[in-house]
Amino acid sequence: MFSLSKMPSTASVLSAYTTLTASAVLLRTLVSEVQNMTNQLIPKNLQDKILSKVGIFMGNYSSQMTLIIEENNGLNPNEIFEASKFYLSTIVNHPSLQRVKISKAEKERKFSVNISKDEKLIDTFEGVELIWELKIVESQKTNSDDGYLSLEKVEQIWYELSFLKSNREMVLKTYLPFILERSKAIKEENKVIKLSPLGSYGWQSDLNVNLDHPSTFDTLAMDPQLKQKLIDDLERFVRRRDYYRRVGKAWKRGYLLYGPPGTGKSSLIAAMANYLKFDIYDMELTSLHANSDFRTMLASTKNRSIIVIEDIDCTIELQNRDDGSHNYKDSESQVTLSGLLNFIDGLWSCCGDERIIVFTTNFKERLDPALIRPGRMDMHIHMSYCTPSGFKILASNYLGIKNHWKFGEIEELITEVNVTPAEIAEELMKSDHADIALDELSSFLNKKKEDCKSKIVVENEADKKGDEMNKEQTDAKDMRKRKGNSRRGGRSRRKIF
Repeated sequence: MFSLSKMPSTASVLSAYTTLTASAVLLRTLVSEVQNMTNQLIPKNLQDKILSKVGIFMGNYSSQMTLIIEENNGLNPNEIFEASKFYLSTIVNHPSLQRVKISKAEKERKFSVNISKDEKLIDTFEGVELIWELKIVESQKTNSDDGYLSLEKVEQIWYELSFLKSNREMVLKTYLPFILERSKAIKEENKVIKLSPLGSYGWQSDLNVNLDHPSTFDTLAMDPQLKQKLIDDLERFVRRRDYYRRVGKAWKRGYLLYGPPGTGKSSLIAAMANYLKFDIYDMELTSLHANSDFRTMLASTKNRSIIVIEDIDCTIELQNRDDGSHNYKDSESQVTLSGLLNFIDGLWSCCGDERIIVFTTNFKERLDPALIRPGRMDMHIHMSYCTPSGFKILASNYLGIKNHWKFGEIEELITEVNVTPAEIAEELMKSDHADIALDELSSFLNKKKEDCKSKIVVENEADKKGDEMNKEQTDAKDMRKRKGNSRRGGRSRRKIF
């Protein structure tokens, strides 16, 4: 029980305080003297080494471990750093954060959010607490350009990931692989598809643009069965990485799109890119000077991309690979059909994964059979004139209607004339009112039908006149022949008599 009589007196408390203070002063004096002696007897660099060794020794007994994830791995980007950046952007709403960094480029659709410098973010995975921290150190680098010295600001950026040592195996074998997979899914979800020109100097990043093409498989006016067949083929291709390796084939696929102009070949390519989230490289063959340019172009393309050569039958005239003769006008060009074939399925075609090569042409029969055989162009897709089913898709897209009393008449006309989806789309865009737009389309198709009949009549008359002229020419030749024979016969008789 507390008693006032047992409390120490004021004098004893002051005495104890005085003794403690004197001891502290004495201890600080001794430490100062030892430090002065150490500085006099031991060089500074040796002191740093000793302290470093002591720090390492003490750190071995720490329960914490920290992984350093640098932005670059030598000259190459660090995949784990990039994946961590994408992953952390999805958990920045954690209450442990005080500040976040937010930005948005003009052409990007969403905000980019991430942790700021020296800010700590606590993540929890399988019940384990993990602490992330972004580190940025700025320094200056001296450059000598054309004899002039200049200072360049250089940033070293890395993430520090701290956790208990007992969780080391879980972090390395489970957590980091999870981050890699999660970031891949995030990138695919937020990916902005790029359209890039591809010439003799390869891909140039400053010339690429965002592909903001609205075409999808739902909006394409093509045969439904053919459309579904193509979708199934694309899905089968992207999930068959291990299969392609097992059978010893490069992970690529070739598609030949052929048909009249205006049947939707370019729109189909855009729909494929939007469906797969693949970038598009538009290859310009006319810019090539030699077969070696194919290698430069192929090496500059990324995985998960579509390489397009449009109108391949008229883009460039290739040197004949059999006799070495030139059947093209520019004699300085050394691009050959063999070079193009090697680009499609030669050794260099194996330097990337998940690549799709698309050729388009209006005249399939003009192409060399070696160019479009299976293994190079694996699937041939005929983009035909518009069909009744294609018309219904266009009417739904442009007018927002699924049925109309004019549909029967228009569908019958479509089966009687050759009309492209582009022509029908142009007519449907002339009015926002379905009745007016369909009347205009009906008139257009009827006129086209009459024009076709008139053209057939003119062609028949021309053929008839041609036949008559041929007959007259034949009769004239026969007449001259008979006259000639008659003259020769008369001369022979005169000689006899």
